[in-house]
Amino acid sequence: MLGSTSVPARSRPFGERLAPAARLLVCATVPWFLCVWLGTSTAPVPAALPAVLILRDDVFAAPRLALERLVGVVVGVVLSVLVLHWLPSGSLSFLVLVVCACAGMFLLRHDGSPNQQVLVTALVIYATPVPGYPLARLEESAVGIAVVVLLGPLLWPPDPYREAVRGLEEYRTGLGVLLERIAARAAAGLPTGPAPADRFARWRRPYELSAALDRRTGRLLLLPPRQAPAGAADTLRPRLRLAARTAPALLFLAREMEIRSSSADGERTEADRERTEADGERTESDAAVRAMAPLVGATASALDAALRGEDCADRLRLARELELRHRAAHPGRRDAVLRAGLHLTHEALAEHLDPAPG
Repeated sequence: MLGSTSVPARSRPFGERLAPAARLLVCATVPWFLCVWLGTSTAPVPAALPAVLILRDDVFAAPRLALERLVGVVVGVVLSVLVLHWLPSGSLSFLVLVVCACAGMFLLRHDGSPNQQVLVTALVIYATPVPGYPLARLEESAVGIAVVVLLGPLLWPPDPYREAVRGLEEYRTGLGVLLERIAARAAAGLPTGPAPADRFARWRRPYELSAALDRRTGRLLLLPPRQAPAGAADTLRPRLRLAARTAPALLFLAREMEIRSSSADGERTEADRERTEADGERTESDAAVRAMAPLVGATASALDAALRGEDCADRLRLARELELRHRAAHPGRRDAVLRAGLHLTHEALAEHLDPAPG
């Protein structure tokens, strides 16, 4: 029914999987030896920590995370020095330090996440009352952060276009399997069954891919300009927009098919069965679900072609003809709701083929 897949899910070249580990190793080692050479200490662990705590899969977020960590370190150092200067070491000073550090941690929060570095730094310095240690920790943290910000993005920088293409391919493959399963079970008159909780993460994937691509390609970093892969320069963003537009409609379709098909799985009570025999609406609804199978299959085929960057006009035309036939055979209001997700998908496909000017 669907197009063949060309990239298995989660497949990555070995070099791309090795790059984050190599980047982390370099960004942790360089500041360590820099601090040893500068003589801050013989074991400058704080200089290596920024690489471990800042570098993530999204290396483009490193400057923001580094700035947040540096601010947290400075505030933690200042709090601990002030508390140790004005209060003797003991329960009272420890309580004051924890309260002030927690307040600073939440005042410096970003996107709802508290800056835990304030509390960590304050407690470490409080537990190490060695002359010169606060300044040494501040220097070592600054060196580590500077190396991560200046050197990290330049070491094997990820290709945002390639990652977006891979993510879209994984989404397309998983979506095709899901829609094929829905169509097959509808044709057999079987309930689709409740979707696992983790499956709902699939519907957020197009939004995450679009946001990540916009965020990464818009960074003002010392990076060479990235070009989209061959054949994807003009179609990648429209395909991501199409995936994002159709995701809510297909989620609605999957849930509606799940709810409607469950009425035929033998879970009804005897009273429901008696009402079914007296009221043809339930029987007609079950027939409408079974008749959705070719319509779901044709829509899935058209969407699959569009997400691969191919022309889907003929497949969309077939899907719309099947929708009209289903509407003529099942004109009920509940059946119109059943078709709503596919109708919205058809509209999104039509606009994808012929985008409005401007």
